[in-house]
Amino acid sequence: MADETEVAPEEAELSEDEKLAAEWAAMAEEGESDSAEEWGDDSDDSFVGQTAVQPTRILNQDEIDSLLGFRDDDEDAASRSGILAIVNSTLVSYERLPMLEVVFDRLVRMLSTSLRNFTSDNVEVSLDNITSLRFGDYLNSIPLPAMLGVFKAEEWDNFGLLTVDSSLIYSIVDVLLGGRRGTAPIRIEGRPYTTIERSLVERMVRVVLNDLSAAFDPLSPVTFRYDRLETNPRFATIARPANAVILAKLRVDMEDRGGKVELCLPYATLEPVRELLLQMFLGEKFGRDSIWETHLANQLWQTDVEIKAVLDEIMLPLNDVLNLKIGSHILLNAGPDTDVEVRCGSSGLFTGKMGRKDGKIAIRVEDRARTRQKAKEIY
Repeated sequence: MADETEVAPEEAELSEDEKLAAEWAAMAEEGESDSAEEWGDDSDDSFVGQTAVQPTRILNQDEIDSLLGFRDDDEDAASRSGILAIVNSTLVSYERLPMLEVVFDRLVRMLSTSLRNFTSDNVEVSLDNITSLRFGDYLNSIPLPAMLGVFKAEEWDNFGLLTVDSSLIYSIVDVLLGGRRGTAPIRIEGRPYTTIERSLVERMVRVVLNDLSAAFDPLSPVTFRYDRLETNPRFATIARPANAVILAKLRVDMEDRGGKVELCLPYATLEPVRELLLQMFLGEKFGRDSIWETHLANQLWQTDVEIKAVLDEIMLPLNDVLNLKIGSHILLNAGPDTDVEVRCGSSGLFTGKMGRKDGKIAIRVEDRARTRQKAKEIY
């Protein structure tokens, strides 16, 4: 009895640790039993000596969307994270083209005036945002019904896309046909656009394209020519789905009416003026030193150069040149009145007549040198 009373306190002290160990052992046994039931009786022999695999936790839909970078309430592609951000990291950011924002600011100011004259109403145009994305993603995100105007940049030999949403379409039709102010336009969904609606929207698209051409004029003269109007995005494909594009969203407000206009320009379209769009401000010289240029030009005008007067040139075979001896004659196709070309190195400068002045041979300059003609070959 004395021995039993002495051991009891030690068992009481270790009971908590033993209890925790027993719980871990029980969890391990449950994991092994579950895996054995899934794989059958033969799994014991094939997995001898391996540690028991703990069951993995299954991700819910919110965690999967967060991992991939998809969010329903996130419209800004710049704030995305996850795998989608890694995939889109190859896109060229529009922020690398500072002059493009200046062009769109000019477009907003000019378009406000043009649409006021076009609709005879109070129109306010604002720039929502400028983003970079892939062309395929943009086509899938266009809210239908909508009208897509395809236009071509003549000088750049490429295309662009102008999207007008249904709200602005009905608002423009309502305003141009004399609708009352303060009443929302009646929308009839599920029907194709009529010829009158397409004609009025086409006129508005032409107004936007004219202002867009004028906005690019200080940077680079370009003419945006209206090509066609589509209602199905599949027929308005102007680039490959994986190509990068710049999307500018414009909001048009006509008091209690209005809508959105989206301007899509592929990077391939802007490639001819990419160097100009990289400027921080219009007319940037990228560190040119005008003082040094003026000094260099003044010194070049005072530089002494050696010039030569060429009477005529002929082509001879190498064998005839090697056989030339003292006293050999070379016949030139030049006479006393033949023009003599004055050269500096291999560049022709002037042409003139050869004569004599003060006992020295002189040349009277009569014209600038033209492109040298090929000398005649003599064989």
